[in-house]
Amino acid sequence: MSELIPSTTPIRTFEDREAIVRVVAVFPDRRRMITGSFDKTLRLWDLETGVVLKKMEGHSSEVRALAVSRDGQMIVSGDAGGEIIVWHGETGELLTKRIKAHSRGIYSVDFSPDGTVLATGSGDCMTKFWCTKSWQMQGEPIKGYGFCIRYSPSGELLAIATYENIQIYNPGTRERVASFKAHTDLNMSLAWTPDGTRLLSGGDHGDPTIREWDPLAWKQVGLPWEGHTGRIWAIAVHPAGTLVASASWDKHVRLWRLSDQQNIGIFQHSSPLRSVTFSVDGSWHILSGGEDKKISKWELPKDAHPKASPDSHNAIRASFVQILDITTAHDACSISIRPSSTGYISKGIALCGKGHVREARIAFDIASVFTNQDSKTSHFLLLIKAIALFNADQHEEAMLLVKELAAPRPNADILACRVVETYLHVQLGTKASHHDEAADHFTAAVNASALSSKFIHQTYEDLTVLFGWDLRALCLTAHQKRCQAFLSAGKPDKALEAHKYMMDSIDESAKASRLVWSNVFKQECSALCVTNGDAALAASDYDRAIDLYSAVITLNSASITVFVNSSKAKLGKMLWKEALLDAQMVIELDSMSYLGYDLKYAALHGAQRYDEAIQTFQTMLSKLDYAPDIQTRKLHQQYLRPSEVERAIRQVIDAQLENAPLRVLDTTTGLLCDREAQISSFKMSTEYKELLSSTLTRSDFHTKRIEEVVRRNLQYAMLSHRWEGREPMLQDIQGKSVYDSGLNSVGGITKLRSFCKTARGAGHNWAWSDTCCIDKTNNVELHESVNSMFVWYHHSALTIVYLLDVPPSSKSGALTKSAWNTRGWTVQEFIAPKVILFYQSNWTLYLDDRTPNHKDSVAIMQELKDATGIDRSAVVAFRPSMDDAREKLHWASTRDTTRQEDIAYSLFGIFGVRLPVDYGEKQDKALGRLLQEIVARSGDITGLDWVGTSSDFNSCLPASITSYQVPPYKLPSLSEDEIQLLVSSLRKTVTADFASNLHTQLRNMSVPRFATQRLHLPCIAFDVREVRRVRSPAPETQFTYRVKANGLQSLLVTTEETLV
Repeated sequence: MSELIPSTTPIRTFEDREAIVRVVAVFPDRRRMITGSFDKTLRLWDLETGVVLKKMEGHSSEVRALAVSRDGQMIVSGDAGGEIIVWHGETGELLTKRIKAHSRGIYSVDFSPDGTVLATGSGDCMTKFWCTKSWQMQGEPIKGYGFCIRYSPSGELLAIATYENIQIYNPGTRERVASFKAHTDLNMSLAWTPDGTRLLSGGDHGDPTIREWDPLAWKQVGLPWEGHTGRIWAIAVHPAGTLVASASWDKHVRLWRLSDQQNIGIFQHSSPLRSVTFSVDGSWHILSGGEDKKISKWELPKDAHPKASPDSHNAIRASFVQILDITTAHDACSISIRPSSTGYISKGIALCGKGHVREARIAFDIASVFTNQDSKTSHFLLLIKAIALFNADQHEEAMLLVKELAAPRPNADILACRVVETYLHVQLGTKASHHDEAADHFTAAVNASALSSKFIHQTYEDLTVLFGWDLRALCLTAHQKRCQAFLSAGKPDKALEAHKYMMDSIDESAKASRLVWSNVFKQECSALCVTNGDAALAASDYDRAIDLYSAVITLNSASITVFVNSSKAKLGKMLWKEALLDAQMVIELDSMSYLGYDLKYAALHGAQRYDEAIQTFQTMLSKLDYAPDIQTRKLHQQYLRPSEVERAIRQVIDAQLENAPLRVLDTTTGLLCDREAQISSFKMSTEYKELLSSTLTRSDFHTKRIEEVVRRNLQYAMLSHRWEGREPMLQDIQGKSVYDSGLNSVGGITKLRSFCKTARGAGHNWAWSDTCCIDKTNNVELHESVNSMFVWYHHSALTIVYLLDVPPSSKSGALTKSAWNTRGWTVQEFIAPKVILFYQSNWTLYLDDRTPNHKDSVAIMQELKDATGIDRSAVVAFRPSMDDAREKLHWASTRDTTRQEDIAYSLFGIFGVRLPVDYGEKQDKALGRLLQEIVARSGDITGLDWVGTSSDFNSCLPASITSYQVPPYKLPSLSEDEIQLLVSSLRKTVTADFASNLHTQLRNMSVPRFATQRLHLPCIAFDVREVRRVRSPAPETQFTYRVKANGLQSLLVTTEETLV
């Protein structure tokens, strides 16, 4: 191809000496042109005379964007300040004041094909949509930098050129259809072909090419159009769809032939260009302008259009009447034709009509010989062949041929292929034996992209004449049959989707023509949706039910029952917000019914909005109480009032707290709380509100669950430790948080904080420490605490033992040596709890033992036994009682307490007794009162087995717990044989009467008791035969005597008294 010589002389110029011409557009009347300039004005021109009809002022900054509505009645301009102005298309007068559309400059504006919407693209990374009646923004904007925005000819798509890519949207739904990288640099300009089958894009300086895109797959067609050397500011497509013009910063306008992407003309300006368009006055002119402050009018080259071959596509069309006459002949075999493409096409069609497919193929093959290798004619011939074969029931072959013809290739009429494909799919759908198969064909027809053009019946009138096709009604036929196929297939939701798509795709006149059908169709779909939705709901197919009910609701024909069931389905899918909206609709439709409130309560409960749920539930109960029919009123029996549930929960709370400390620390806030504060905190918690809201139905009211929730929220951890000098007292932390830095100076506060944090880390809301959780200035509270402490430890969820003298990473045996084992109170603190954990001085687990309960740790329990002498069985399964009193006294005999009375008080819980607390009474009295209670209540006198100084309280009792350091005497266990041997020996030495009398005496003896601090012991008198003093290691102040009595073995008695 020879090199093109740029044309430098326009046939006319429209001078605008004041400013750069940024944009240009020609009116549909073909008489006028509008330009926008950097001087903030627009100019309306007469194309014939070149006169400025009106200078339009109103912008506050340079005009960058311009669009004229399809009917020429509106002009919209956008400026660098983000404002748009609407002008009257005839007079150029203002229709609106300046509208602040964007926060930054506007780069592009475009009207929708029907003129009802204006799209604006801006540097604020927003594309917005404006109603052209109210000039209010419609819906949500599309985010993205919009250099250029263009509606497709059908209005179904909107192309946006951004920094990085080109994005394609459905402007109605704002859904992105496609996004693709077009140019290596910025994407500057866009233009659609009139039939919507191609989108053209222009690039920036780094990639100054034009690229052609197929909207079906959004793939590039052919190679980039190369020639420009600078940014391509604008692209225009001739209304005939054959030529393309592009304006570039390189000062050139290039003219391209769309069919083969060839550059066929160049027009040179003296300055960089910004705008270009075609005149539509029938003279085939180009209008372009830019930095030279004028619009230049250029004449197109004479060879801009390809010449048709003698027997070309046009020739075929001219012979259609002749073809029609031939193909209606009664006997295809007797057809007489002249040797031409028209003749053989006619014969092929006729033969297919008679079912002679093989002969028809031959006729079409011969017809191709007469096309002179013209690709356009050959393409159309093959389309006719495909249609003829289809009519001969060769459906598969015909559809395959059409698909092959639709593949991108030079001079291929893609739209014609789509039209044929659409029509054939409609025919296949009509003939389909199954509704699903029919729906598939009709869907394929709708998606074939041929229905977007409103003029296909004119463009392809050939097919109408030749085959009798009704292309004018093709769009409506495909859509309508698709809707009916889905409905017949039992898929009403799909049918309604198809109906909506149809209504969105057709124009107002088409809608009006199908109004009656549309109303009846929607009613049928609605009824079937309800039926299928109810079945899906019954089968717990919630997704299906939701889709079906939603389809009915979208039609605005839903009854209250539909909203009820839709809400139920969404509750089943835990779509709480959506279920709530449906429930609210039920209430609006019938505010007197309880149903809406029942559903609203369930949705609010599921959404964890418990306060609102409970309030709604109470409203529901009131609706039941005042229901007009007795059956509905009886439904109240299924429910409990919130106040009833609250009372039941409070009873469980009181029972739980009955065995809990009087005060505890909130491990989250660090505040000291009494029981009422605990209860208040629990009632404010989400767990309480969920519990209350979920137990309002009698069938859901389960005491065990209430007990579990209450226990989990009120359970507490206890601290067992050794006091180290100054410890934080109640008065130190009252009204303060233990985490408050203001308490840093309080002794032991670090330990208390660490304990609270450890308890919280273990999942407990509350914690108790004997240092600060008892008001030791209140005797009543002190008494209660001392007597209840064993119970509190026993009912704790966890007891944490803190070993200050056990350093981190200690080896086994460190626990045994800890001073914690020497303290009096710690006996009950590790015996009473169910769960216990030992922590080292840095608050890490002792021996890094991760056993959830160290009572289950064999190694740790063995250390405790070594340190205390207490068997693991007693530690794990201990129950307070007076059994084995002497052994329990032995456990405490080596321990110390800061207050001497505490050695006795610390044993109250172990023996299960409650006694007055009287600090100052001294150890002997406190211990004496304890021993007196043990003897009085159990008759166990093993506590009299002691060695040491007697008590002033009672001489039979010791003055100190240390008197029990000697392990208790345990009778040797005898085997069965040994017992039988002893019984046999007694029979030889003791008469039966003597044994019987002895048994009776023992049985009738009174139990040991105390009265006025005097010990009364049961006794049997034995006659003393001899008392003799003997030597012994006893102190000099004591004497030892051997005593012999009838019925007893010899006794040794040591006493300070002189017997003989």
